[in-house]
Amino acid sequence: MTVVRRAPGKLFVAGEYAVVEPGNQAILVAVDRYVTVTVSEPGEAGVVISSDLAPRPVHRQWRDGRLAASDEGGERAGLTHVLSAIETVGRLLAERGRPAPALSVSVSSELHDNGTKFGLGSSGAVTVATVAAVAAFCGLELSPDARYRLAVLATAETDVKASGGDLAAGTWGGWIAYRAPDRAAVLDLARRRGVEEALGAPWPGFEVRRLPPPDGLSLEVGWTGTPASTTSLVSGLHRRTWRGSASHQRFMETSADFVRAAVSAFERGDQHDLMHQIRRARRELARLDDEVGLGIFTTELTALCDAAEAVGGAAKPSGAGGGDCGIALLDAEASQDITHVRERWAMAGVRPLPIRPALEGNEE
Repeated sequence: MTVVRRAPGKLFVAGEYAVVEPGNQAILVAVDRYVTVTVSEPGEAGVVISSDLAPRPVHRQWRDGRLAASDEGGERAGLTHVLSAIETVGRLLAERGRPAPALSVSVSSELHDNGTKFGLGSSGAVTVATVAAVAAFCGLELSPDARYRLAVLATAETDVKASGGDLAAGTWGGWIAYRAPDRAAVLDLARRRGVEEALGAPWPGFEVRRLPPPDGLSLEVGWTGTPASTTSLVSGLHRRTWRGSASHQRFMETSADFVRAAVSAFERGDQHDLMHQIRRARRELARLDDEVGLGIFTTELTALCDAAEAVGGAAKPSGAGGGDCGIALLDAEASQDITHVRERWAMAGVRPLPIRPALEGNEE
């Protein structure tokens, strides 16, 4: 028996940084680059994992609900999200009286270039795809909501600050408005009361809903070629005295306002106002960067934004910034402007990526 599941990558459209705190809203779009996970019967006991980003297959054995290396020096690095996803599904199986599964897991990703990540949420996509593939292989029938929740619990085990926006985009696909739950609280619930109860309990703050695509606008994506660590940038912000300050309060209020206005613009089909809100998002990220000194805007990302705005578009870094990708919304009918922007990006060291929204998320 072989089961194959895939999940799309994502881009933040607005609301990054603010969404890290529970209940704050962001807008994301799933993109048509995927992580594919194939699960089949292993040729030996335990779990065997192979990945196109790893030099060789990795062997693990189940020990007290964890996937331990067969030797004391075995590392989890590079496979942390895959291992955590398998372990989380394993805990659910154990609660239902099922044995830990023996698996052969193969991971293939379109979210990198010769090993360098594009910044499209590969960790989230591989978590969603692994949860879905392993659950299906083990005969678990899970709703999209349950798959998302398992992915959140798996991710929180490795990084409790991660918003889970990439997990929502990977699960539901398309353009979404998303509010994060309190990940520390739901992880604590799962540890105290079990994964099964955590799947059925209310998750305060969590909300996801699909948004209509912005007809008449073209989503353009540029890659700086420099990978950035979302975890490091977000952690850097949390380590500073900025949290709780007047500047922090202003950022959260302003972010909530332009995200709310952008969601309304999506729903009304008001593309002019949507682009206005994206420009507001860029300005607010720039203000945050100036005040806190995170390095959100690089020379390349600034050039990316300026080129799009010069032809009447709207642009900003997507996600934590500091490298990775930026996005632009341009008039879909203005082909010359789109070509001009792509040319300016290339001259500034930004690689235009042939990426489009993925209308579907992970499919069961």
